Amino acid sequence: MSGTALSKKDLQRIFEKLDKNEDGLVSLEELNCLLDGIGVQFSLQELEPLVGKPCLNMHEFLSFYESISNHSVNGDIIEEEEEEEEDDDDEDDLAKAFEVFDLNGDGFISCEELESVLGRLGLWDANSGKDCRSMICFYDTNFDGMVDFQEFKTMMLHNISS
Repeated sequence: MSGTALSKKDLQRIFEKLDKNEDGLVSLEELNCLLDGIGVQFSLQELEPLVGKPCLNMHEFLSFYESISNHSVNGDIIEEEEEEEEDDDDEDDLAKAFEVFDLNGDGFISCEELESVLGRLGLWDANSGKDCRSMICFYDTNFDGMVDFQEFKTMMLHNISS
């Protein structure tokens, strides 16, 4: 894996989302769902030797991430002592999330890009195309048929506060 390293905060959020039964552990099955969603195919029998155990706690999950990504999590720890830093972190998190959907890097999320990413995550099917266009239209305040970063930010902040 290459590209931008995820921060400890990002990885904590991912861990919490993966831990469906909220037992403080991510099972191989839960981890495999994530890997499948991003196009990495492993059987549980192949995954267990790589992970080394049937479940991972948060610390072990961070170590696993480091081992497969060649990125150090410890170097990315963010100190959140001031509210302004938290706002900057939120903006950075939104920018990273936006980049995930902006597949061609043009600064806009098209309906096709949204469908592609959601499809890879298993959150979209061919029958949902109309909903994608509706979602883009709902947040597309300048009516260009795509979502730019400001529109994405508004959408995300609206959904968080709802």
